[in-house]
Amino acid sequence: MISFANLSKMNWKNKLIYLIAVLALIGFLDSLYLSASHYSQSIHCSIVSGCQEVLASPYSEIIGIPIAFGGVIFYLFILINALLYIDQPNKWSFRSLAYIPIAGFLFSLYLTYLQFFVIGALCQYCLLSALTSTGLLISGLRLAKTESKKYPSVKNL
Repeated sequence: MISFANLSKMNWKNKLIYLIAVLALIGFLDSLYLSASHYSQSIHCSIVSGCQEVLASPYSEIIGIPIAFGGVIFYLFILINALLYIDQPNKWSFRSLAYIPIAGFLFSLYLTYLQFFVIGALCQYCLLSALTSTGLLISGLRLAKTESKKYPSVKNL
């Protein structure tokens, strides 16, 4: 169990891994809520008023599957790899944590573009997901920088 006293004694790399796990959990729960809202066709927004427009737009799904469900899979994958890395650091989890968030960030950037310039409405939960994927990108790149000495072959990807 992690306590605040133990957290202050952790090195930077371990704190980064826990941050990635927390961000992935937030993204997972957010995407899960968006997926459920897509199927129920009802979403409650308190900060902005465009959630329903984004949720009902033709850009909210691909071949009948909500895009948010892709977020559920993405964030769950990152969360599982963060937990695996916490338990037993390995190059596969490391690579997943360092490089997969790049794809998630780029896709979030595209979806944010759609909200601002194509749909013309903003969804606070979608923006939270974009913010979460940005945090994962920054954390993953920072992890790659700190760990590149341990796994030198990663530089050659």
